[in-house]
Amino acid sequence: MAEGRAVLESVLPPDRFAMEPRRRELVPDSKVHSLIVVPLIARGLVLGAMSLWRSRRPDPFEADDLTLAQELASRAAVCIDNARRYTEQQQTALTLQRSLLPRAVPRQSAVEVAPRYVPAGAASGLGGDWFDVIPLSGARVALVVGDVVGHGLHAAATMGRLRTAVHTLASLDLEPDEVLSRLDDLVNLLAAEQEAVGEQPVGEQVIGATCLYALYDPVSRLCSVARAGHPPPAVTTPDGQVSLLELPAGPPLGLGGLPFEARDVELAEGSLLTLYTNGLIGERHIDLDTSLARLCEALTRPADPLERTCQAVIDSLVPARPADDIALLIARTRVLPPQNVASRRLPLDPSSAAQARTLTTAQLTEWGLEHLAFTTELVASELVTNAYRYATGPVTLRLIRERSLTCEVTDTSHTSPHLRRARTTDEGGRGLFLVAQLTERWGTRYTREGKTVWTEQPLLEP
Repeated sequence: MAEGRAVLESVLPPDRFAMEPRRRELVPDSKVHSLIVVPLIARGLVLGAMSLWRSRRPDPFEADDLTLAQELASRAAVCIDNARRYTEQQQTALTLQRSLLPRAVPRQSAVEVAPRYVPAGAASGLGGDWFDVIPLSGARVALVVGDVVGHGLHAAATMGRLRTAVHTLASLDLEPDEVLSRLDDLVNLLAAEQEAVGEQPVGEQVIGATCLYALYDPVSRLCSVARAGHPPPAVTTPDGQVSLLELPAGPPLGLGGLPFEARDVELAEGSLLTLYTNGLIGERHIDLDTSLARLCEALTRPADPLERTCQAVIDSLVPARPADDIALLIARTRVLPPQNVASRRLPLDPSSAAQARTLTTAQLTEWGLEHLAFTTELVASELVTNAYRYATGPVTLRLIRERSLTCEVTDTSHTSPHLRRARTTDEGGRGLFLVAQLTERWGTRYTREGKTVWTEQPLLEP
């Protein structure tokens, strides 16, 4: 092993290992009389040695035997090194995947969720399935599942990039079809980068993924869903009726050519929305229709604990060693109590800011949040004033008491407010800066009718 060369001992003396107890333990038979030792070398690295002993046949090893042994050792070393590299790559991919998947579900009030991730069997390798629960403004929540084509380290890394992109796009308060459109552009960009460096032939799809994005509002009970080549979600009504939501399929991410479309569906309180990846219903030993029927059957008890429902789905559809990764996300919808939401339409006139202050103070007093009255008055007054100055049509002021206090002002303009620092000689331009300083978060989301500027404040006691 030190010199990296084979050793042929055609005839071993009887006492060859008698004085060396440690080496004597390696001898398989006391009657051995001939020995070949060949180093296992792969890619310039010595992995060990292969020893061949002869004891039953009286003929000693010859030069031809040494040649054959060297060929066997060479092939064995490559196989061992491949297995070592594969194991190392799998462990790296597993570590990367675990670090990229959500470790805990964030706190939010819109839905009760139970996620489950089942990795593929060792023969298939790790995949790029993921899920996400993303709290949004206005007490809303985004539910996401996705599946990257392929297995291994590349799929896990691509999954992480797409998941980060989804978080960024969700924070912009975009509609589900817009999120998928921009995610599709990102996948095309990643593919173009790989083609540019010569990793794949030009024109050949190098990255493929499917995704489903659902946006649920606990105030209106509306759920907007869009998908990109992904299996449709299952909806379970409170009385146990299960159906697959009919959605425009949309092309998988990275193909382009067709637009993505979203569908709005109203969900009753206590409904189950089940999102899953293709690995759950795509097992080869089960027909697709049979898989969907089993899935619907396992979801017929919406009142059961979600963890039990998740396990029922897994037990019904997933074999001991699945061929593909599986991401499963079951959400039970909640509805924000009407007494926790206050909305008022204000006229677009100079008195609207004063009305906003009065309404805000009265509502916070009713909720027992007097310690937030002064700050929220200022925020509501500034946002309504901006709407009066730059928008047309009526203005709607909405206050939501949830895990935080949300103040929203909606108008019919699509002009985006910009935070800036006013100069010492400016007579205005400080309002939005004060809003940003006094609140925990703020932002703007757009609709077909206009925009909503929102702020959030923590419900802290004085």
